[in-house]
Parts: sequence; structure tokens; C-alpha cells
Amino acid sequence: MQTTDTVLMIEPIAFGFNAETAKNNYFQVEQKGFDTQFKALSEFKMFVEKLRNKGINVITIKDTLDPHTPDSIFPNNWVSFHKDGKVVLYPMFASNRRVERRDDIIENIKEQGYEVSEIDDWSFPETQGHYLEGTGSMIFDHDNKIAYGSVSLRLDENLFREFCEKYGFTPVVFHSFQTVGEERLPIYHTNVIMCVADKFVVICLDCIDDELERSKVIETIKNSGKEIIEISEEQMQQFAGNMLQVQNKNGEKFLVMSETAYKSLHEDQVAAIEKYCEIIYSDLNTIEVNGGGSARCMLAEVFLPKK
Repeated sequence: MQTTDTVLMIEPIAFGFNAETAKNNYFQVEQKGFDTQFKALSEFKMFVEKLRNKGINVITIKDTLDPHTPDSIFPNNWVSFHKDGKVVLYPMFASNRRVERRDDIIENIKEQGYEVSEIDDWSFPETQGHYLEGTGSMIFDHDNKIAYGSVSLRLDENLFREFCEKYGFTPVVFHSFQTVGEERLPIYHTNVIMCVADKFVVICLDCIDDELERSKVIETIKNSGKEIIEISEEQMQQFAGNMLQVQNKNGEKFLVMSETAYKSLHEDQVAAIEKYCEIIYSDLNTIEVNGGGSARCMLAEVFLPKK
């Protein structure tokens, strides 16, 4: 099953620009003299309300002041919840993000009626400088058991292949880049350039500079039976690749994105998406600018079985 009707979201208490992650996240810009936490919380609450109004089950858990975790609003990087009851914890690049891994969050989800059969902790490699940041770095085609991964500091290729072997995914490895000034620099997370839905894939192919790698990605998507909806690098910079398909309790599907991403899309792209599902978008500007992540990063899918 590609989509879930339940997502975990972490309510921010002290959200802000994270200098540690900004080292290789070129989307981040610090808005100084700006009430970042207040505006981020407002955006968060509106986003949650829009999802719940469509019948999507949103589990919200508040962040803690101590330790200070400015990026906790992006939980999909440190945890994933699987349909066989496994919970996977991931190795994180930024040391101040590693404390986002909280046992009480997993306990809270169990208390809400979800079954956890095992916690599979992959965090140790971070002590040796190797990282694999969850569904930020890996994009899963659950139905076809394919995992797409763009190599960067946040996705170690060997770890990615090891994960895919253990969890039964076929890895599709490539490199993606964005223009920063006059340089082409690695994109920090795969989920800013592509989104895999049940019947389509939104992707910025222009970011995959190597022709053979680009051809392999295109071929894999086509062979999986999904339509390719291509976005430009300029649209990718507006978080148009950072989307997630979810469903509600009635099985109706939605593509979730930010208002920034939605406004960057052309009419034909919107029409291509709406052939398959309704779009939900919300203003996440403060979170995007300071955090360098958008709608998809804020949503940790919960596929766990119910007790």
C-alpha cells in the first residue's frame, strides 16, 4: 500500500534556523529579527487543521524545550513506521538532530492503539560519519518495492543498499545537484526532488546531471507503471518536489504540498496531478525559509498495524 491515512507531526516549541544543517542544506535562510517560532507554530496548526478537515488522521506530539531541537518539526528523517510493526530509527548528520529520537514518541503512538513489534535502530553509523536520513533521503515505492536514493552526505550509498537488502527494496541510486551561485552542489535530501505516489511520480529530472543515471530513473518509473510529472529546477527550489500522497479514512487520496510549491506549478502540472487526486496545500513559508524543508518533511507516515 503506497499511502497511509495516518501521519505523525511534531508541534514546534523552539523552531528556528539550524546552523548545523545549513552546512549542506542550501534551501535554508535565517530570518533575523523575525518571530520565527510564533509564525512556524501558526503555520503548523493551520496545516494540521487542513489535513484533519479532509479526514486524515494526524497524531501531533509536542516538542520539548530541553534538549533544544530546532528541526524537530521534520520527524520523517529520524523515524519510519512500517506495516509489519517495525519502527526504524536512522543515523542523522547534525548532532543536534540526533536527540529528536525520543522513546516517548513511540510510546505515545503505541498508546493510541498501534502495534510495535520491533524497534530497528540504525543510528550507530552516525558515530562513524555515515548517515541515512529516513524518508528524507529514501523515497519508497511501496507497491513495487523500489527505493530511490540520491547520494549525499545525508545518504550513504552503502547504508542505503544495506537497508534495501534487509527490507526487500530494489535500490535505485543516483546523484542530484542544484545550482547555488555558480556551482552545482549535491542536493541534501532525495525528497526535495521527487515524490512517488500510487499512480504518478513528481520529479525534477534536470537535477540528475548524469545522463545514464537519469535514464535509469526514468526507465524504472515507467516500468513501475507510473506517470512522470516533471518539474523544473526552479520549481524544485520552491519545494515542488517535496510532496506526499496520503489518504483519508474513506480511502480518498490527496497530494499534500506547501502553498509555495502549489503556486510554482503550471496549470498543466496541476491538471496532471488532479487526474489522480485532490491537492491539499498550506502556507509553510516560515518553516521552509528557516528550516529548509517543506510539507513532506513534516509528515512521518504511520503504516503500523492497529491492535
